[in-house]
Amino acid sequence: MAHAAAVAKPPRPPRRRRASATPRRLPYLLIGPAALLMLGFIAYPVISVFYYSLQNYNPTKPWRNGYAGFDNFTRIFTDDPLFWDTLVFSAKWVFVEVGLQLLFGLALALIVNQTFVGRALGRAMVFSPWAVSGVLTSAIWVLLYNSQTGITRYLADMGIGDYGVSWLSDTSTVFPAVVVADLWRGVPFFAILILADLQSVSKDLYEAAEVDGASRLKQFWHITLPHLKDAIILSTLLRAVWEFNNVDLLYTLTGGGPAGETTTLPLYIANTSVDAHNFGYASALTTVAFLILLFCSMVYLRLSKFGGEK
Repeated sequence: MAHAAAVAKPPRPPRRRRASATPRRLPYLLIGPAALLMLGFIAYPVISVFYYSLQNYNPTKPWRNGYAGFDNFTRIFTDDPLFWDTLVFSAKWVFVEVGLQLLFGLALALIVNQTFVGRALGRAMVFSPWAVSGVLTSAIWVLLYNSQTGITRYLADMGIGDYGVSWLSDTSTVFPAVVVADLWRGVPFFAILILADLQSVSKDLYEAAEVDGASRLKQFWHITLPHLKDAIILSTLLRAVWEFNNVDLLYTLTGGGPAGETTTLPLYIANTSVDAHNFGYASALTTVAFLILLFCSMVYLRLSKFGGEK
C-alpha cells in the first residue's frame, strides 16, 4: 500500500483553451471608427449627389422641387451650351497644364538628381511651392498680377507695356497668366515623384551604357524613360484628375472670367450650386463629370499599359 501510494499519478495535461476570437477581430475593431467616418464623409455625399441628380432641388424655389427623372441629364446634353463650352475648356486646361508640368517637372528632377554643391538647398527650393496651400498660392498670384503693384507695374517702369494693364482681365492674356500661376505649384509634384523613382535606377546601367559608347541622350531614352514609365503614368493621371477638378485657383484669380474664358466644368458646377442654388442640376453635372473622369482614366490606363513590362 505504501509502495502504491508512493507511485504518483502523472499530472493531467492542461486543457487547451479555445483560441480567442478577439485577437483576430482586433484589426477590424481598430479600423472600424475610421471606416465609419469614411462612409459618413465620402460614401454618403456621393450617394446624395446621385440622388439629387434625379431631383429638381432649389431651396430658393421650393414649389418647383420634386422628382425630375432624367430631365436634368437631357438638359445637359441638349439644352446647355455652357456645359460643352466648359467641358472643352477643361480638356484644354488639363492637356496644357499636365503636359507642361510633366516636362518642367522631369527637367527639374533630372537636375536635382545630379551631385552639386548646395543640392539639398536646391531640392528644398524646388519642392517648396508644393507645400503652399491652394488658397495661399492664389493670393500670391493675385498680388503678382495686380495692375497697380504687380508685375505689369514694374514692366511699365522699364518701358515694357503700359501702366494699369491687367493680364487677368484681358481675354488674350488671361489663359497664359493662369497657366503660369498653376505651373508654379504643380511642377514640384512631378519633380518629387520622378526624383523618388530616379533614386532607384542602378548606376551600373549607366556605366555599362557609357562603356558601350551610348550618348547621354540614348541613356535617357533607353534607360531613364523606361524606368520612369509607371511613375509618369501614375503622376499624369493623378494630376489630370486634380487639374480637371481645379476650382480654388481659377475662382480666386478670375472667377471664371473674363466673359467665361476660364470657366472649367467644376467651376461651372460650383457656380450653379453655390450662386444659383440649383443643387439638382449641379448634382447632375457632377455625375456627368464623374463618369467622364472614370471613362478617361480607364482608357488611359488601358492604353498606357500601366504596370506592364518596361
